[in-house]
Amino acid sequence: MHQAPRTRSIVKNRASAFPRRTLVWLMAGLAALALASQTARADTVTIMALGDSLTAGFGLAPGDGFPAQLEQALLDAGYDVEVIDAGVSGDTTTGGLARLDWALTPQTDAVIVELGGNDALRGIDPSVTEQSLDGILASLQDRDLPTLLPGMLAPPNMGAAYGERFNPIYGRLAEQYETVFYPFFLDGVAAEPDLNLPDGIHPTAEGIGLIVKRILPYVEDLISRVETQS
Repeated sequence: MHQAPRTRSIVKNRASAFPRRTLVWLMAGLAALALASQTARADTVTIMALGDSLTAGFGLAPGDGFPAQLEQALLDAGYDVEVIDAGVSGDTTTGGLARLDWALTPQTDAVIVELGGNDALRGIDPSVTEQSLDGILASLQDRDLPTLLPGMLAPPNMGAAYGERFNPIYGRLAEQYETVFYPFFLDGVAAEPDLNLPDGIHPTAEGIGLIVKRILPYVEDLISRVETQS
């Protein structure tokens, strides 16, 4: 008389226990996946591109700017990277220095500093440009962040005297802070009508593609410095 209820109770308990075990295994699986995802993210090299409109992709469609094309080129080359767009159109070296602290994230492993073009276009005293770039590079050095410094050249209309003061700034600072140095960010693109927008200043998507192609070996050097620190 009492066996039937007891059997039903046992069956009921076993039935209710099965979903709990399944839930435990499910939670363990999700935890493992989360750990694997965190490990993968930790292995990704995150490069921040601190710059002006040349970095921000002025006049270009999303995905055609320098950070996006550089990231894709690196991925195609087999690197596990993320390139963060920290470009602000119209920014000067002084502006870049002022926003550096909040632009950097804890995930940043390396930095490309593309600034100075607006300084030259506005005729800012080269000593101010050098002081601001010096402040940026010193701050990145203090953070042990490998850095790539692309150079910039003053436009000819600023005159020879201005160019003689402005142009050597980048090589001098790159040597002082032992950064990776790319002599001229717009190499092969500047003054080429087919590679620039109608304003003659900002590269087209094809122009950015050429910049990425030429600067890529220097970015690979930057990544190797990050990996050496790991």
